[in-house]
Amino acid sequence: MAETFILIPGRTSKQGVGISEGKFKEGYQSETQTLQVAPQDMKRLGLKDKDRVRLKSESGQIEVAVTTAKGDELPPGLLFIAYGDLSSRLMAGETHGSGMPTSKGIDVELEIIG
Repeated sequence: MAETFILIPGRTSKQGVGISEGKFKEGYQSETQTLQVAPQDMKRLGLKDKDRVRLKSESGQIEVAVTTAKGDELPPGLLFIAYGDLSSRLMAGETHGSGMPTSKGIDVELEIIG
């Protein structure tokens, strides 16, 4: 059964360090392919670190591993993923003249797949 969340993609410091090593290295790939979930949502959904979920938006879908967000960095109902190939698949193409697609506050459905 899918649940609705709001996805907030963004940059992370680990991603910045990883990019200096290269986008195809493990550090960068791991950072951009892991979804952070609020501790309360992890518990409520029965998720453990490294479980896999499917996220669907109006623009696409992805499958990612999850990890528990640290402390109170992420409130329940919000999800975070670092900018990258996977997050881009969930964004619409409209840029409203800015050259960057709208990437904040994407409505997504989360489905546990394993």
